[in-house]
Amino acid sequence: MAKILVVDDSAFTRNTLSMFMESGGHEVVGRAENAGQALELFKKLNPELVTLDYLMPGKTGEVVLREIIQHEPEARVIMISGSGDSQLEERALQTGAKVFVEKPFAKKDILKAIDQVMNA
Repeated sequence: MAKILVVDDSAFTRNTLSMFMESGGHEVVGRAENAGQALELFKKLNPELVTLDYLMPGKTGEVVLREIIQHEPEARVIMISGSGDSQLEERALQTGAKVFVEKPFAKKDILKAIDQVMNA
């Protein structure tokens, strides 16, 4: 069971991810809808894992990922995006994301990604 921070500007996506995770036995310790909330909750809650949307108002997920890694180099982050940009996936993984998941995703995709990251 992982303690997870869910970051996405869409309430629907945050709720869907949370539901998938909790049904898989994980605990969602926080939910953030923007970069500022994401960084604040990351520092406050010290989650074992973060799911991070790429496209958000203000700072992109890539910028937030850099800031998370700067604060905690061993942070486990799953980047999620619906952009379909293979270069984005490559940059996210080079920046420090452990796994990249494309939207739309299925429950099995999310649970597999969490398992992959937590058991690496």
